[in-house]
Amino acid sequence: MRGFFGIGVECVSKSMNVGSLFRSAHAFGAGFVFTVDAQYDRGEGRKADTSGTPDHVPFYSFPDVESLVLPARCELVGIELVPDSWELPSFRHPNQAAYVLGPERGSLSPAIQARCAYIVQIPTKFCVNVGIAGAIVMYDRVISLGKYPRRPVTPGGPLESLPKHVFGGPSLRRKMDAYRADSPLAELDEYLETVSEL
Repeated sequence: MRGFFGIGVECVSKSMNVGSLFRSAHAFGAGFVFTVDAQYDRGEGRKADTSGTPDHVPFYSFPDVESLVLPARCELVGIELVPDSWELPSFRHPNQAAYVLGPERGSLSPAIQARCAYIVQIPTKFCVNVGIAGAIVMYDRVISLGKYPRRPVTPGGPLESLPKHVFGGPSLRRKMDAYRADSPLAELDEYLETVSEL
């Protein structure tokens, strides 16, 4: 799968939820994890994060929304049940994305929603746990951007496998041919022939 992603939470107060989210992020191959204005105790979170994600994946703790810094070309995607948000099954994930989830008892702040390139909702009847919501989003990213065979029409496993990748020939650039001169070594050979005749 090409690209990268990170995932984090804003204003969260339950460290076990963050630990659960970070463990899932580590399992799904997140490039980084983060918190924004959160009360995250790493020792408490480690009880749920048995893989020790912050020891193996870059972890960033931002004190507020204004200090949130993302890699170049990385788009912030908010996960929130708000009107006019994209439904996850019809959302095309950016190649470089940072997903942010809101607190347990509340929503993403207006400040962070304003920073989001997209806001996506999971089509559920009511909110689910932060760790579960994050895992659903990461799973959707993997199945939609990963190279997997199409699902069969009938129940069961895949009926067809992915075709083998065929590498094309080399891509040669010809635009500069008109500007290319003979090698200076060719001129040197002519000079040496002339000198040797003298």
